[in-house]
Amino acid sequence: MEKIASIVIRGKRKAQTLGFPTANLALGKSEMESGVYVGKAFFEGNEYAAAVFVGMDRDVLEAHILDFEGDLYGKKIEVEVGQKLREAVKFESEKQLINQVLKDLASVRKANP
Repeated sequence: MEKIASIVIRGKRKAQTLGFPTANLALGKSEMESGVYVGKAFFEGNEYAAAVFVGMDRDVLEAHILDFEGDLYGKKIEVEVGQKLREAVKFESEKQLINQVLKDLASVRKANP
């Protein structure tokens, strides 16, 4: 399991426009494989289940924090990256992407009861 602690940075906001806002952390020289992972996010003394995405460039980790609403820009959080759910895939449509994200979130909930 890998843990990454960093300040939340602004991303391209694509996930937010799809209804799945993410906390973005710069990975720097991480050797993490791209893909979707089960994770946990820790901040302000709380622990949350999270779906974690590392893109093909592997320079940013995106964590969709389940059951959280709020602004984390500029705040330090820690993300624990666990089991890999699947490889990163380029989808042909936003509908396909949204359907897959919903499946991924269901898997994350099962893994974090």
